[in-house]
Amino acid sequence: MRIHSNSFEHGRRLPAEFAAGQASGDGYGFAANRNPHLAWDDVPAGTRSFALICIDPDVPTVAEMVGRADVQIPEHQVRCDFIHWVVADLPADLREIAAGSCSDGVVAHGKRDPAGPGGSRQGLNDYTGWFAADPDMAGDWYGYDGAFPPPNDLRLHRYFFRLFALDVERLELGPRFTAADVFYAMQGHVLGQATTYATYSLNPAVEG
Repeated sequence: MRIHSNSFEHGRRLPAEFAAGQASGDGYGFAANRNPHLAWDDVPAGTRSFALICIDPDVPTVAEMVGRADVQIPEHQVRCDFIHWVVADLPADLREIAAGSCSDGVVAHGKRDPAGPGGSRQGLNDYTGWFAADPDMAGDWYGYDGAFPPPNDLRLHRYFFRLFALDVERLELGPRFTAADVFYAMQGHVLGQATTYATYSLNPAVEG
């Protein structure tokens, strides 16, 4: 199975149009936050649905350092995953997701019922936890919300779009499911997978 995007070149920088954060005249703010185009082919025989997960594995683990103007987060700091998008039950005959068709803009408190391919279900991304203590933003963040790496981070962040072909039409998931729930539910049902990724940084000292 193969996956590609017309919105970015594999392994190269993600255009700000498809990120949640961008540099602005007075610092940093929200960007267009459109989901990128994705398309795939060479699907395994017997595929009955797809699952899609977008993961940034380069997120700092010392939250107190994030966003501070007096310190740079070192590249070697231990990192963890951050989920930007999780979709289950994508139809077996689907081969493309159009740019901006599932997300177009940042919604305070999260998108309640994000648009998506018919029959699919979109889970919670990790902005749900990140904004939990912020009364202006807290809520259930469903669907796609893109890159917004710390402007003071010296590591170039990578955004992996992982597509899984499954031998079941529908995964056993609750209404508030996460990427972890999808990984658990699709154990033993994966027929094939494909990955592409883009990079992004808001730190002017970081190349790429």
